[in-house]
Amino acid sequence: MRPDGSDAITGFMTQLTLTGGFANKTLFDQAGVTLPGEGATWADWAAAARQVAESQQVPFPLALDRSGHRLTAPIYSYGGNYIGPDGKPAPLDAGAKAFLGEFIGWTADGTAMKDVWVSAAGSTYRAASEDFINAQLVYYYSGSWQIPNFAAKIGDAFDWAATGSPCGPTACTGNVGGAGLMAVKYTKNPQDVAKVMDFLAREDVYREFIERSLFIPAHKAVLAGPLDYQTDDPQVKAALDAFIAAAATTSPDIQKLPAWRWSDAIYGALATRIGQAAAGELSPDEAFARIDADVAQKVKDSGH
Repeated sequence: MRPDGSDAITGFMTQLTLTGGFANKTLFDQAGVTLPGEGATWADWAAAARQVAESQQVPFPLALDRSGHRLTAPIYSYGGNYIGPDGKPAPLDAGAKAFLGEFIGWTADGTAMKDVWVSAAGSTYRAASEDFINAQLVYYYSGSWQIPNFAAKIGDAFDWAATGSPCGPTACTGNVGGAGLMAVKYTKNPQDVAKVMDFLAREDVYREFIERSLFIPAHKAVLAGPLDYQTDDPQVKAALDAFIAAAATTSPDIQKLPAWRWSDAIYGALATRIGQAAAGELSPDEAFARIDADVAQKVKDSGH
């Protein structure tokens, strides 16, 4: 956040985010299926979600948001890596193709919710949160930002739990992100803006904001200290604790992506082409080739 050539820090992260799964625990309990535990793989969760959906006559076993960012955590758990030796995007590797091929197969056989991926075009984002909230979905892979949404909309309609990220052959990682608040240099009131930013970034104020907004803090001292989240819902507190614990297994390689200039190019290409593959318009191999070509064109067009 420090402008080039400056000693100033002109903003701060209002929250950190981490992708992870949510299970409809009531559906699992009613089906008599045990929630997969620590170390459970993507295949384990897919199988368990299918079993629960069949038992409870629920339409959708599993869903991932229509987002290249969301696909990236399992890709990296399967050993994928987007960044080449020269710092530019590398072609999709064996790890990426392994998960993406499996995911396309899940959309074809009904394990993964196809509607999310074929109901929009291009790189358009679509979440499956409303399907989870309406108890039409057994297992939902999204992220920590959904916790306040679920707290408000699910209430006591059913029990749900955050599960961390399923494992692949090489990792059990989520994908990181967040949101920041920045002071802009074109303000006509720089001294007033500075006072507001100093106030909001103050440890005690920031702690209160985090406790009331139900976000994961980006302030080291706040993260290290006790947090009294303002909710009476034990599911919410458990979910926040689960995401904070899951942060410990985040892949060092995936942590490079937020600051890498080509992340959005890859995320957009993934959403577009995997959406087409889910719709049956492209074979997996055709989708992989198109993703590589799309990203290469972005790099070429940038002149870098």
